[in-house]
Amino acid sequence: MAGKLLLVVNPCAGQRRATKCLAELVRMFSDFDWETTVYVTDGKNDAQEYVTKRAGDFERIVCAGGDGTLNEVFSGVLLSGTKRPIGYLPAGTTNDYAETLGLSRDMVTAGHDVMTGVEREMDVGKINGRYFAYTASFGAFTRTAYSTPQAAKNALGHLAYLLEGIKDIPQIRPIHMKIDADGREYEDDFIFGAVNNSTSVGGILRLDAGVVGMDDGRFEVILVKNPQNANQLSRTVLALTKNDFLCDMLYFFPATKLRISCPADVCWTRDGEYESGSEQIEIENLHRAVRFIVPRTAHVEAED
Repeated sequence: MAGKLLLVVNPCAGQRRATKCLAELVRMFSDFDWETTVYVTDGKNDAQEYVTKRAGDFERIVCAGGDGTLNEVFSGVLLSGTKRPIGYLPAGTTNDYAETLGLSRDMVTAGHDVMTGVEREMDVGKINGRYFAYTASFGAFTRTAYSTPQAAKNALGHLAYLLEGIKDIPQIRPIHMKIDADGREYEDDFIFGAVNNSTSVGGILRLDAGVVGMDDGRFEVILVKNPQNANQLSRTVLALTKNDFLCDMLYFFPATKLRISCPADVCWTRDGEYESGSEQIEIENLHRAVRFIVPRTAHVEAED
């Protein structure tokens, strides 16, 4: 027997794809000599609490859900202190983390990759004491990630995010921030920012795989300045569309630690889930803090 495996399933993620092939997944894991325990989540933070308590009882933990469920499994493993290997079956709507690693969206294929893949130590983020797998963001359209109803996500996919995002346009306001990033100072009015460890941001922004290393101890930080006129707005939209991070309307740089001073009512997302704001935000990269199972062909390291 290979050992005991915990399969954490979010039954509401995506179009409920994980639950539709649950029996096939368990049978496959059994064929690889894993004794599988299935835990079906029943609400927010449920997965984190269960994994925190039970991670030590298993040799491997597999998450079937979206980015939010993956965040809870990461957090639970870190809080348990066990550093158990984590596998991921991306069943959500966006799946930024899986997109970066090239994980299959087919549940059975992804399950097979977890059985035959290799372990890699991955970086994890921490924002004011709470973990995130790949991104912490603020500003324009950030609210969309956590306010879009699950039923709409299941039925419409990315279109649901776009429709919800349109509602946010009248509420977009510049946010004045002072940012210390590894000793470098930035101060400006911003409409969006992301501290990122993936090539996909919200399934919309794309970063070059050559600059994103998921185990290099650094984040990629994107800050979008507040456009003052139509010309600046046009250049900002064009730069984001073409991923032109050399545009003077954007800041784009690597960082390990950030200290941010901003209004307390600025809300953040942590892997797409709501994170309350604070006048002082501290973000740090926890270098190679988790063990993650990836296909042998997965992109992890940045290019030199």
